[in-house]
Amino acid sequence: MREIVFDTETTGLDNKVDRIIEIGCVELENQFPTGRSLHLFINPDGRAVHPDALAVHGITDQFLADKPVFADLADEIAAFFDGAHYVAHNANFDMGFLNAEFDRIGLPPVDPGLVIDTLALARRRHPMGPNSLDALCRRYGIDNAHRTKHGALLDAELLTDVYIEMRGGRQAALGLSSAEAGNKTEESESVVIEIGERPGKLPERLTAGELEAHSTLVNRIGADALWLKANRT
Repeated sequence: MREIVFDTETTGLDNKVDRIIEIGCVELENQFPTGRSLHLFINPDGRAVHPDALAVHGITDQFLADKPVFADLADEIAAFFDGAHYVAHNANFDMGFLNAEFDRIGLPPVDPGLVIDTLALARRRHPMGPNSLDALCRRYGIDNAHRTKHGALLDAELLTDVYIEMRGGRQAALGLSSAEAGNKTEESESVVIEIGERPGKLPERLTAGELEAHSTLVNRIGADALWLKANRT
């Protein structure tokens, strides 16, 4: 299955009047990056960047002045997404803006059945949260120290790593060696399963105060505490 993990930066929060000014996309095939990406800055066609948005992404009106407008980039964007699922974090926001841009130039909206919202996936997988992109990077041990401001391509790359982890991670990679490929017969195939290791330990989810409170509770219950019995097995 082909998927495009993407993110947008905009002039503000209202897709009826605000515009996309940056889009970053990463292509996945069967949940593995192909190495293809798309990164574009877009002139908002007269709409000024709101100060609050500027504080988030740092993209100025002056920087965007000589960039092409969305109508001039629509074919390139649509071609990159063609035949793929759209993967975004809080997809209602990004898809709302993308569909609004398509509508302005007479293109139909994206089929909602092609959209995958990683925020909804994260909330089901981690109902206690938090589930922001930064929080998920910390949860899965993904280095996001270089993310001092939002940027569409950087955020799409980080989201790609988070999405792969949420879908099962990189622990098991299937590969067919060239020697085995040459010896394949109709009756059998040889597959090499490579087990990868996580580059670092997942961050501790319990605070020191929570650990202390738990220890106090176990001590109060005494020898009958189920936790102590479980630890003896």
